[in-house]
Amino acid sequence: MTLTTARGTGAAPAAERDREDVLRDLEAGTAERAARRPGEAEPSMGELVSRVTDDFRRLLSQEIQLAKAELKAEGAKAGQAAGMFGGAVFAGYMVALFLSLTAVFALSNVMDPAWAALIVTALWAVAGGVLALVGRARTRQFSPAPEQTIETLKEDAEWARHPTHPTG
Repeated sequence: MTLTTARGTGAAPAAERDREDVLRDLEAGTAERAARRPGEAEPSMGELVSRVTDDFRRLLSQEIQLAKAELKAEGAKAGQAAGMFGGAVFAGYMVALFLSLTAVFALSNVMDPAWAALIVTALWAVAGGVLALVGRARTRQFSPAPEQTIETLKEDAEWARHPTHPTG
């Protein structure tokens, strides 16, 4: 079974390191178990059962660690997208504030203060639109499912069905 790391864009660096560490541990454990020294006697049935249960326990633990690392990375993406939406809400508030000021100035003074307030309002409207579009794009980038963990679980299930046939 071969595993590769896929760097996600926008993920926190610590989460990427966690994911890479878990994948390295998975690969090391698989290679370590596959190597058999020449001249070594065939293991007994009890030893084989013990190895299988140890391998299964280790595999399950490593899959859980991988899922945690992936969910941590996806949570960071979700947090950034939520921050963009928060910025859009603030910008929307500023649009309403400056539109109100614009109306007040337009009624009280015919020209100068009203035009100034209208220009500031237009700038806030553009900023709010940009933040909303960026936030919407970022929410489409993250996936709540730990895709790499799901893929390795599928590989594990395939291997369990046919343990003598190499996969990948």
